[in-house]
Amino acid sequence: MRTFLAVLVAAVLAATIGWGVVELGFYLPGVSWPFRIWTTVCWAVFALGLVLLRRVPAKHVAAVVLVGAALIGGAAIVGPPNTSTDSARYAWDGIVQGHGVSPYAHTPNSKATESLRPEWLFPSTVTESDGSVGCTPGRTVKTRDYGTKTVICTQINRPSVNTIYPATAELYFAAVRFVVPTDAQYWPLQAGGLVISLGITVGLVLVLRRRRLDVRWAALWAWCPLVASEAVTNSHVDVLAAGLAFLATALVATNRRWTGGLALGAAIATKLIPVIAAPALLRRQPLKVIAASLAAFLLLYVPYIIGTGPKVLGFLPGYLSEEGYDDGNRFALVHWFAPGELAAPAAVLILLIVAVIVWRVTDPANPWLGQLVMIGATLLVLSPRYPWYALLLIPFVAMTGRWEWLTIAMALSARQFFLYGGTRPLTLLVALVIIVAVSIHRSGPGWQGRMRDTASREWHALLPSRRRPLGAPEPAE
Repeated sequence: MRTFLAVLVAAVLAATIGWGVVELGFYLPGVSWPFRIWTTVCWAVFALGLVLLRRVPAKHVAAVVLVGAALIGGAAIVGPPNTSTDSARYAWDGIVQGHGVSPYAHTPNSKATESLRPEWLFPSTVTESDGSVGCTPGRTVKTRDYGTKTVICTQINRPSVNTIYPATAELYFAAVRFVVPTDAQYWPLQAGGLVISLGITVGLVLVLRRRRLDVRWAALWAWCPLVASEAVTNSHVDVLAAGLAFLATALVATNRRWTGGLALGAAIATKLIPVIAAPALLRRQPLKVIAASLAAFLLLYVPYIIGTGPKVLGFLPGYLSEEGYDDGNRFALVHWFAPGELAAPAAVLILLIVAVIVWRVTDPANPWLGQLVMIGATLLVLSPRYPWYALLLIPFVAMTGRWEWLTIAMALSARQFFLYGGTRPLTLLVALVIIVAVSIHRSGPGWQGRMRDTASREWHALLPSRRRPLGAPEPAE
């Protein structure tokens, strides 16, 4: 009965997700209350599922987690993307590569690629009531052909700029689109996201079992509504970055630093932000991980650099400026105590301190908590506007069982549906308070003394007079 109830709740969550994907359509600001209610219900059912999963007999847990993951992921693919149009750009980048054109060479509205435009990505224009030329409302945007200046409609956001995505991501887009016809719309990338998501679930189950940890923790990823939404329905490439970062950590934790470094380099060449996973992997023999990562990163870029040269930077500089990282406006929490131009240096300083701490105290054979802290701290400091950035965090939430860090994912999701100026800093502050409070509770009595002793020991270890001579053995930990 306990197993049946857990599976039943997973099925209810799958049905709820599937209903929302089909019935709520594409999210538009101003009509967001249905999405708010739906998202809240999904998270509530998810929480109930985690509670019931605790009562499932151990011998059935892995099967229940995997069945639930398949049901929830399958439900997330029953309709088109509902909160983002990023996968339209993914599809376009894959389509042009299938015709031998570099995705960095031309903007989507360029005359040079006009013959490659499929109807579903570039629908026909419509005549407005005032006689002007327009586009069907919804996910379609209006732009102008770069060559003729005529009005065109497209489902690709920012159609007048080059792609922003790094080499691994572009290779993934090309691979997915290579096996489907051009008129296949959003489902191929959704299917790719589902396969990667389920692969991460299987990996979590295997690694948790090998480390003799609670396999139930895998459901923190497998059943998470944000994973269903952003990895599958909206098929964000961040799921690939998360999977590669998870793989890199699993390999380095088992002393396979060369292959772990290759996986880390591939992850960084997927979305760049996985570079924050490096500090927890550099405690021992760091040169192997660094060299392998650099080699993988550069080799993945070689074909694109040969084809388009410096254009491989794409829209990245413009994106950072657009998001407000150049003037400090996007650092929601940091901006409170370091306003204006001080925010960016303060954010860098905070992340450097966290990176050094993670590097110093992480157990090389058990880097999962270090990864959780580094990635979670980065999300709190950078405070991105988009919830799919949390996909990189969630596998490490699952590996450590630290469910309280999911509040960061919830905070980023709330910002998407509550478009008010104070939403992002307030929700992130609440997440930070919950994380600190639950972490203190986990530590038990005497946590202040243990923290003070650890800080003192690490501080003295960093002093020049206390450094080990080069080549001397590390002290026992």
